[in-house]
Amino acid sequence: MSLLKIRNIGIAAHIDAGKTTVTERMLFFTGVTRKLGEVHDGQATMDFMKQEQERGITIASAAISCNWNEHIVNIIDTPGHVDFTVEVERSLRVIDGMVAVFCGVAGVQPQSETVWNQADRYKVPRIAFINKMDRTGADFEEAVNSIDKYLDANPVPFQIPIGSEDNFQGCIDLIKMKAVYFQEFDKTEEEIPKELEEKAKQARLFLVEKLADFDDELAELYLSDGEIPQQLLKKVAREATIKLLITPVFCGSAYKNKGIQTLLDAIVNYLPSPVDKGAVIGTDVNNPEKTHTRAPSTKEPFSALAFKLIHDPFVGQQTFIRIYSGKLTNGMRVFNATKIAYERIGRILRIHAKERNEINEAGPGDIVALIGMKFTKTGDTLCDENHPLHLENIFIPPTVIEMSVKAPNKNEEKKLGEALNKLAMEDPSFNMRFDEETNETIISGMGELHLEIIVDRLKEEFGVQAIVGEPTIAYRETLTLEVKEGYKYVKQTGGKGQFAETVMRIEPNPGKGFEFIDQIKGGAIPQEYIPSVKKGIEQTLQRGILADSPIVDVKVVLIDGSFHAVDSSDRAFQTCASICFKQGFLKAKPILLEPMMKIEVNTPDDYIGAVTGDLNKRRGRIESMRRHRKGSQKLNGFVPLKEMFGYATTLRSLSSGRANYSMEFSHYSPLSKDMQEKVLKEYQEKKSQKK
Repeated sequence: MSLLKIRNIGIAAHIDAGKTTVTERMLFFTGVTRKLGEVHDGQATMDFMKQEQERGITIASAAISCNWNEHIVNIIDTPGHVDFTVEVERSLRVIDGMVAVFCGVAGVQPQSETVWNQADRYKVPRIAFINKMDRTGADFEEAVNSIDKYLDANPVPFQIPIGSEDNFQGCIDLIKMKAVYFQEFDKTEEEIPKELEEKAKQARLFLVEKLADFDDELAELYLSDGEIPQQLLKKVAREATIKLLITPVFCGSAYKNKGIQTLLDAIVNYLPSPVDKGAVIGTDVNNPEKTHTRAPSTKEPFSALAFKLIHDPFVGQQTFIRIYSGKLTNGMRVFNATKIAYERIGRILRIHAKERNEINEAGPGDIVALIGMKFTKTGDTLCDENHPLHLENIFIPPTVIEMSVKAPNKNEEKKLGEALNKLAMEDPSFNMRFDEETNETIISGMGELHLEIIVDRLKEEFGVQAIVGEPTIAYRETLTLEVKEGYKYVKQTGGKGQFAETVMRIEPNPGKGFEFIDQIKGGAIPQEYIPSVKKGIEQTLQRGILADSPIVDVKVVLIDGSFHAVDSSDRAFQTCASICFKQGFLKAKPILLEPMMKIEVNTPDDYIGAVTGDLNKRRGRIESMRRHRKGSQKLNGFVPLKEMFGYATTLRSLSSGRANYSMEFSHYSPLSKDMQEKVLKEYQEKKSQKK
């Protein structure tokens, strides 16, 4: 099929705007599903993880292919909850166009803004669909105004509704100037009802006026009151949408099967094909300053981006990729430029949520799943080995919240470890490590809901009933003074003894991580033991000293030492260096660093005092306050994550549910002396309880 006939689209929205229902109906009308799935009865095709069905929210972006009007539409479903923004970013990176779903009653909601801003960042053309027009309180004009006011999106209605709330029957197509009615699963076109003729004329005039700004031929016809051909309007509208100049707006009620066929027409008519999006730009593997472009053509060298890993109980790990150029065939060898490793392509699958069709080859614009990849993870670039390049990596923020998990009994330990490894492979914003002192596995992620879902999946998918602790903050440790320290390690037990001596200078190294410098003169420590000294220090850095948190930004200079021809060994020098570093670190005024979050709060003017007062109580620092939109302000600042547990609930009650916030990790910052004492005391108490 021609590349011009492919549409890679994402569907994004606020939680509960009806996004999954819209997707479900699209699959139904394109003939992919024979039964209608509903979110509230846990039957939706896209929400195929059990946690999604229970919570009625979409978590993993599944990719599904369907056909409409001789076009292939690949739909990437995206989550609408802020803890899963990594998923949204990931899908925006690989789609060419987006359908933004809004609720006809609520209009623009907080998460719609977050997703909209992310789509702006990736320059994704979009159309808007005002859903739930059959609900009490639905108001099409108000919803369009809120898109204009809050998202600055230049919305242009391409339809207006016929009736609203219980009386919603269909819409008027302003390009064809026909009334479209939806009965059960059929749509019929009729003449516009008399009472709506004037309103439709005005709306059509507004549409033509807006589009005339972008095309001279259309402007001339408009000014001379000439007959405007439908094809010209569609052509200009398509160009303006792809250049992000306008956002076409459509309406309907997905739940009642109204407006879905016209939305599918709009996706085909106005959203870009891979050709419209043009060439993708990547950087040179050896020289990041140099760029390479890959046009969407089978004649170009192969290039693709892995954007999702899903573990499937039947076929094992599926690696979802978006192909930008070239051709991929079964058995082909490709180069993973991110991992610098070769992969052999096993099977290529085209996916429809849980069903999969095997294909032999795939080309530009295709979104497929690969089976049998050994090294490839999310965000990796796959390419032709003779023409390597890095496609832009997907930005993944560091994890900020931790929780201990342990298996209920010895037999389950191995199962827990394997399950966590698989989850960490799928989700780069989730990490795990083992704490030897407390014998617990510590998992870390982007927020409370993120870790809750992980624990749920352990139970449902992997059958592990993990015992979980309270969520805690991921601290770091560092030092503030330069210190010289020496230590002699001597152990005499019957037979061979242990001997090592090290003298080192330990210095702060702000922002530069760990540096190790060897300044041993005259063989005071033999060359073969220098790596042992470094290894001993590195192990201590990982474990931490004050509060078992990793130690960062330290420079260690090894200046002297001594050895014993018989008793010195790799192990002796590791132990000696570790003890020497610990002693020095404790003398160097060590401090704890806590994660600081960059926060943005949008609040109506009435609540500004309450919101700022509350942030100050949480040790927050407000950097700027600016007029956001009429009647509301945007606050920007920094606040310690420790103070942000349960903030969503507080903000909701402070502002009667009208303020919203988003936060992301910014940097690590030193704790005040009082706070540090408090945190260390809590840590010691917790530790003694565990023992």
